Amino acid sequence: MKIGVLTSGGDAPGMNAAIRAVVRTGIYFGNSVVGIYHGYKGLIKGEIKEMNLGSVADIIHRGGTVLRSARCEEFKTPEGQTKAVEIIKKHKIDGLIVIGGDGSFRGALALHRRGVAVIGIPGTIDNDIPLTEYSIGFDTAVNTVLDAINKIRDTASSHERIFVVEVMGRDSGFIALESGLAGGAESILVPELPYDMDDICKKLLRGFKRGKRHSIIVVAEGSAKGFDIGNIIQEKTGFETRVTVLGHIQRGGTPTAVDRIIASKMGVKAVELLMEGESGKMVGVLGEKLVVHNIEKALSGKKPINKTYMKFADILSI
Repeated sequence: MKIGVLTSGGDAPGMNAAIRAVVRTGIYFGNSVVGIYHGYKGLIKGEIKEMNLGSVADIIHRGGTVLRSARCEEFKTPEGQTKAVEIIKKHKIDGLIVIGGDGSFRGALALHRRGVAVIGIPGTIDNDIPLTEYSIGFDTAVNTVLDAINKIRDTASSHERIFVVEVMGRDSGFIALESGLAGGAESILVPELPYDMDDICKKLLRGFKRGKRHSIIVVAEGSAKGFDIGNIIQEKTGFETRVTVLGHIQRGGTPTAVDRIIASKMGVKAVELLMEGESGKMVGVLGEKLVVHNIEKALSGKKPINKTYMKFADILSI
């Protein structure tokens, strides 16, 4: 077979580990592998290059993606998708592996419906792809936020302040939830669940009365603006409040062991699925096991936030 691999949408630590796994697994089984640069935009433009074992040497530890990534409005149109299929046929690509998030999977499904053999690997720090416990990049992003929270807590403690930490998560609060739980945040705000600022401020005041002199509030960007929350807290409590917006620092960095291992497993499995004649599937992970689901099914729903974890966080921040 001739296998193509591309990364699309937002970059995520561990994407390079997945690319490495696809290339080396493909070659191991006697296939040829080509890299498609700049996602679907590069596919339409024919930015395709053959890859060998050396192409993926020394990349497992690197963040970002060596294949680069780009948004592509043209690919969302029927005309753009037709161009992509023509390029795939021109380069005699037998199967395509797409590494990315929700938008990338929608593109993969469109190609599948046009007769292209496609397998998806979830790669997004938001971890919002249904039917998989983890997406590539999520664990690294959570640890990046946790490291920031640890540092911010030192300053918060020294100056006896409230710190609001705004993290990524426009439509999902998974980063906020897990980093807040791990970082001992007093309150965690996520877009999936309502919150009451009066209750949050009352909790801060109760903590102050029992001798607590600093607190951390973690806010997913989709639930509220960190500066708005900071202003409300300062107005209602009188406590000196500071806000930190972590931004794109959460996307970069060396992937954790968890992300490298998950990405490597998924890359191997994706190649195996193509060789078995599968298409329109995504590889996921549940506990220690790899799972396979239809991409269409994954796109039909929204991954729910873990309300039990939210309850745990609330209990532990009493």
